[in-house]
Amino acid sequence: MLVQFLILAAGLILILLGANYLVDGASSVAKKFGLSEFIIGVTIVGIGTSAPEMVVSILSALQGKADMAIGNVVGSNIFNTFMILGVTALIAPLTITKSNLKKDIPLNILVTVLLIVLGMNFTIFGAGEDKICRLDGALMLGIFVWYLWSSFRSEQSDDEDSDIKVFPTWLAAVMILGGLAGLVFGGRLFVNSATEIAKAMGVSDKFIAITIMAAGTSMPELATCVVAALKGRGQLALGNILGSNISNILLILGISSLITPLSMKGITFVDLGAILISAIFVLLSAYLFKKKELDRVEAVIFLLMEAGYMWYLIANL
Repeated sequence: MLVQFLILAAGLILILLGANYLVDGASSVAKKFGLSEFIIGVTIVGIGTSAPEMVVSILSALQGKADMAIGNVVGSNIFNTFMILGVTALIAPLTITKSNLKKDIPLNILVTVLLIVLGMNFTIFGAGEDKICRLDGALMLGIFVWYLWSSFRSEQSDDEDSDIKVFPTWLAAVMILGGLAGLVFGGRLFVNSATEIAKAMGVSDKFIAITIMAAGTSMPELATCVVAALKGRGQLALGNILGSNISNILLILGISSLITPLSMKGITFVDLGAILISAIFVLLSAYLFKKKELDRVEAVIFLLMEAGYMWYLIANL
């Protein structure tokens, strides 16, 4: 058991290092080609911080472990919202802009509802099966492409300096390839060891995915948001979480379900309720207490809701 935990930790370290090098290398290339910081954030950094979830879910799908593929995304989105935004807002309250309220926050809610509707066909409509099929995956990817396209269209170019470091092209290419290698190899170690731990402990793959794997693969988002909050860049933190949550559902589950249909049998209504409430609560936080701000009182509420959800999972092992 100890060996498996060490392999799990090694896999997670490789995933985090791989994601870091991939984001830095790709951001350097994008900056060199004159893309704005916003577009870099929405595409490369947003998707890059979701790279660990992507690798773990896709490898789980390839190995026929639908519980892990879906559980990782559901758990990551809940952890991203309640834990990471909670911790970030405790450090510094997050301003919620009109743009957030008009597009990103509503879209986050809509794609969460889409996940529930597509995944619970039989339970809701009495037809088909409770699974995300390949057609659903294609729909998700189509919406994701639209999301990127609309973000690019609405972007106004600016010449402001950014914190992105530009590397020589050859070094950036090495970083991208090395990052991808770390993600793939680390992801394999992570999924395989998590599966063995689940079997040894007598708990389901879903429980491991929605707790240990979800928290572990959300470490890039946590690091990014905490640093952003300490630097007084709350919009970067909020945008990172919203973009990551949208990418997790549309991109990661879209690709995973194209590989193999993902059964929702291991996902409960409590899990789906928690992910939906987490998405809705970001919207409500704009109007509670201090308007258009996620303040420290709401941060405490977020953290308590994450603690309550974890308690439920442990109590129902």
